[in-house]
Amino acid sequence: MLLTRLGLFAEKATRAFWPLWSVCFVILAPLMFGWQDRLTLEAFWGLSVLAVLGFGSALVWGVRRFTWPTYSDAVARLDASLPGRPIAAVRDTQAIGTGDAASEAVWQAHVARMRAASENARAVQPDLRVSDRDPYGLRFIALLFFVCALMFGSVLRVGSVSEIAQGGTQTLATGPVWEGWVTPPAYTGRPTLYLNDIPPGPMGVPVGSEITLRLYGEVGALTVDETVSGRTTDIAPASDPEQRFVVTQSGRLAISGERGAAWDVTAQEDTAPSVSFNGEIDSDAMGELQQPFAATDDYGVETGFVTIALDLDAVDRRYGLTVDPDPIEPLVIDLPMPFGGDRADFEEVLIENLSEHPLANLPVTMTLTVTDAAGQDGTSETVPMTLPGRRFFQPVARAVIEQRRDLMWSHDNGRRIAQVLRAISYTPEDLFTNQTTYLRLRQIVRNLESYNTAGLTEDQELELTTALWELAIQLEEGTLADARERLRRAQERLEEAMRNGASDEEIAELMNELREATRDYMQMLADQMEPGESGTDQPDMAQNSQEMSQDQLQAMMDRIEELMQEGRMAEAQALMEQLNQMLENMRITQGEGQGDGPRTPGQQSMQDLADTLREQQELSDDAFRDLQEQGQQGQEGQQQGQGQQQGQGQQQGQGQQQGQGQQQGQGNEPGNQQGQGQAQNDQGQEGQGGESLAQRQQALRDELNRQRGQLPGLPGDAGDRAAQQLDRAEGAMDGAEQALRDGDLGRAIDQQAEALDALRGGMQALGEALAQNEQQEPGQGQAQGETNGQVQPSRRDPLGRQLGNSGQFGSDENMLQGEDTYRRAEELLDELRRRSGEQNRPQVERDYLNRLLDRF
Repeated sequence: MLLTRLGLFAEKATRAFWPLWSVCFVILAPLMFGWQDRLTLEAFWGLSVLAVLGFGSALVWGVRRFTWPTYSDAVARLDASLPGRPIAAVRDTQAIGTGDAASEAVWQAHVARMRAASENARAVQPDLRVSDRDPYGLRFIALLFFVCALMFGSVLRVGSVSEIAQGGTQTLATGPVWEGWVTPPAYTGRPTLYLNDIPPGPMGVPVGSEITLRLYGEVGALTVDETVSGRTTDIAPASDPEQRFVVTQSGRLAISGERGAAWDVTAQEDTAPSVSFNGEIDSDAMGELQQPFAATDDYGVETGFVTIALDLDAVDRRYGLTVDPDPIEPLVIDLPMPFGGDRADFEEVLIENLSEHPLANLPVTMTLTVTDAAGQDGTSETVPMTLPGRRFFQPVARAVIEQRRDLMWSHDNGRRIAQVLRAISYTPEDLFTNQTTYLRLRQIVRNLESYNTAGLTEDQELELTTALWELAIQLEEGTLADARERLRRAQERLEEAMRNGASDEEIAELMNELREATRDYMQMLADQMEPGESGTDQPDMAQNSQEMSQDQLQAMMDRIEELMQEGRMAEAQALMEQLNQMLENMRITQGEGQGDGPRTPGQQSMQDLADTLREQQELSDDAFRDLQEQGQQGQEGQQQGQGQQQGQGQQQGQGQQQGQGQQQGQGNEPGNQQGQGQAQNDQGQEGQGGESLAQRQQALRDELNRQRGQLPGLPGDAGDRAAQQLDRAEGAMDGAEQALRDGDLGRAIDQQAEALDALRGGMQALGEALAQNEQQEPGQGQAQGETNGQVQPSRRDPLGRQLGNSGQFGSDENMLQGEDTYRRAEELLDELRRRSGEQNRPQVERDYLNRLLDRF
């Protein structure tokens, strides 16, 4: 009862006097900030009258509404909280049936039951909510004002009110009063110090801190003496009412006069940042370099750059490098900085592709430099190295790139380069696979000879080096890559039409473009195939197989066009994924760019990992662009905002294409492809946002997990390292996926960088393990069907088809003849039905069996 009554008191006091303490908070907050010391006397007294009136009104309002809670009020509150109001029942008396023994017995039993119920009573909590009386939350505004005053003001300042009230303007005008603040540099993150609250004595402040002093009262009553600014000129008088100076050295700060103070100031120096190389430089076959580095600073690194300069003394001065080089300016590249977290101590990786730069594949020196917010620089040691660049393996392409290097080295090499290129093109039928590349080279030679006559200019050099680079790329990758690129562009345009909606005329035009690109691509595949390289035991069936694939592709494209015209974009997208899968399987079957024989399991694993590495890098680039666009929002005008939307549209197309590439490597089941196509279509409709990137990251992680399961067994330390690196890559991909789902793009990019590093390490270890395995088992690598010196042409796949020379299941040969064919098919269907009905099998396996049954 006592606690309930106290709760009633708190409830009534809160509801009656909440305006009173809100007014008190509003009055105290300005006084704690020291407003009274800055106001004129008239304004001070005017606001004081308003404060007194507000306080009195709130007090009267609260007194009139406050009623003291009585004992009966507490009993009623407590009784109402109990079921059946037992307290009132116990205090009641029997109204009828007195004198009747049975009636009195019933009444006594009822009272006993109510008394037992009242013994379980607990104090009732008061209702302190006043939101119905303060719908605008004025009490919270007053409380916020008061809390800010407690944090950034001082309670001692309230005492100046009494001095103003007693002395009036005389005290304010003549009393020697001072105030001071120490504001550290913004980059330190330290708060402003109020000198009046700091006791005299030693005081440490960062170099560059600004000290502001204000002297009140009679001029000359207070003076300032300081040696921390190091000023020798433009020194204000010591009695100036307001003084500002910056701390540049340790010294003494003193305010002389009544209520003065003095401090021994220690200037805390801002140490210069430091940066160092954090490992050896690494690169891939395409010339992309990765240079890890580490940087530290006491408050944080702001920017950084790397300087790459030619190391002339280390150059092998032969052939085109014999002459003195033209001036080559050092290459300066910005260093990547963390997008989130602390920059005081971090590690990052510089990733660049400098294959087209004049310094590529030449000896250089690399120096790292970082700068902090104070403008101080930190420089690493200068490290000599060979600047990585793309490696060319096709002989003519390698020769063209060498002449390109010599041309950028010195214009004096122009005549020699023209002679070498003419010698290369003397017998084109022996060196060039097609007439286009030969004619391009001849045109370059003619232009070079013409420019040499009049003198080679910088613009002409740029034109020639660009043409030579494009020629070398075409020679290295071949025309098949061009056909595949046209096919990819046609698919991207069609997918964009699926997402945004297109008219029937636009759909017809895009489908014609896709048909032409597909036809050219398949023709290139057929042209590159030589007789006897079909990969099966029946080379004479290759033509029939090609014709069948062409018919299937034509039917699928017709169906895609029909679905798009009907507006069934999701189904069209799923069928588009199946088309991509068929084209990808055809590319792999033909063995594009992989030499004369088929790939071994180890080679296929290396190629799959290389594809995963490339797609992971592209995904990281997309995440980086999204992060840049987030940082630019709200800081650019409408025109630049429209440009960002266009950039996002481009990223959507890239993300959609990458998603298709992932699905192409994930299996051939129609059900699986259709589900993935639908998911990818939904993803494309979402845009290039955080969820879309997370789905792409998940697909990459699933693909890597599949590849890990198909790795060949490789004993030794290299094999163990490869497994460990790929496990680390999968963990980093999982962390990047979670960060993308949380919207933390900075952490996602860091995790993706770790995944890229682990993938490279895994590929390197896998390559070493494959090399060791070949040394231990000589004779391997000629054909997959000859592994371990055994040829097994009589082996059959689960459908009874023979295994060809390439080691791949399936061919165009006739299957088992006669009744044996139907018997074998019936046995397979019965086995599928039996396994699909076993509930103890994993769900994923039963789903796959059901898809097979639905298809056949």
